[in-house]
Amino acid sequence: MAGEDATNSNNASNTIKPITPMAQYQCPKLKTTNYTVWAIQIKVVLEAHGLWETIEPKEDTEIDNKKDKATTAFLYQALTEDVILQVASCKTAKELWESLKKRHVGEEKVQQARLQSLMIGFNTLQMKDDDTVDAFTAKLNGYATKAKELGKTLDESLLVRKLLDSTPDRFIQIVASIEQTSDLDDITLDEITGKLKAFEERIKL
Repeated sequence: MAGEDATNSNNASNTIKPITPMAQYQCPKLKTTNYTVWAIQIKVVLEAHGLWETIEPKEDTEIDNKKDKATTAFLYQALTEDVILQVASCKTAKELWESLKKRHVGEEKVQQARLQSLMIGFNTLQMKDDDTVDAFTAKLNGYATKAKELGKTLDESLLVRKLLDSTPDRFIQIVASIEQTSDLDDITLDEITGKLKAFEERIKL
């Protein structure tokens, strides 16, 4: 009996606690201006519950009907009444997701125009004298996120070079040091940001 009790105790301690029910998550509402951030938030929640596979299924994988309905139900909670009426004919969660994406990202020609405009903004972006390193890096990441939503990936090395090329004169010393001692094709944006922030703090003293 003692052995059995010990086994049961071990089994109980090894039992994985269930993750927070989806109902406990605050469901962000989709608006005309927040699609990119909204899609990221929704994807994270769906991944946490093993439901993202209903949106991006693996090859030759049949979608579980209950999971598909659960995903659809969650997505509907994130939509306003007028949007629900527009997508009510969608039969699956994937179809619903793609419909929402097309409505907000736009068709191919519109998408290319948006991407072109976005890249012009990215290429002309410069760090202002009153910008902090964190604030400017957030702007770069924002451009990268929006570009990815439009079908273009901004490589890490491109973001690294953009950050270094866009800094004001007060960063000349550290930028020159980084360019001389680092492989800009291998170093990450986070590493560059850390070096610039450390320098930023020193020159404030």
